[in-house]
Amino acid sequence: MFTFPIVAVRKVIDQGIADAAANGGFRNPYYGTRPGEGEKPGVWLVGDQGVYILSNGKLAEGARPLVVYCEQCHPDGHPDWWDYKRRHFGADDGIEFIEAERLVPLFDRHRRATHLTIALTETDIALSLITR
Repeated sequence: MFTFPIVAVRKVIDQGIADAAANGGFRNPYYGTRPGEGEKPGVWLVGDQGVYILSNGKLAEGARPLVVYCEQCHPDGHPDWWDYKRRHFGADDGIEFIEAERLVPLFDRHRRATHLTIALTETDIALSLITR
C-alpha cells in the first residue's frame, strides 16, 4: 500500500492540468504504445527509484513534472524502500495511470479524509481514504 497526502495529490493533478493548458495537452503514460489512452487529467503512479505520483501535462522545454513520493517508499530516508517497492509494486519499473475523474470526486465526497492509499493487485488499483 502507498500513502499520499490528499493535498499533495490535488496539487499534482492541478499542475498537470495547468501544464496541459500551457503546452498542448496531456502526455501519454504508455510512451505512445496505446495512443490516446491516458491522455487526460490524472496522475501517474510510478515505481522505479521509490514509488511516487507525478503530473501528466505536457511540459515546456526543460521543465520537470511535479513529483510526490509516497510515505512508505522514498529512497531518501527510507532504507528499506527497495524491498517495499518490490513487495507492493513489483520488481520491474512501471507506470499506472489513475484518472482525476476517479480521484477528485472521491476526495470531494470525503472532505475529512487527509490521505489517499493506493493498493495494487495483479488486475486492479484499489483506492481508499484515511484520516490522520
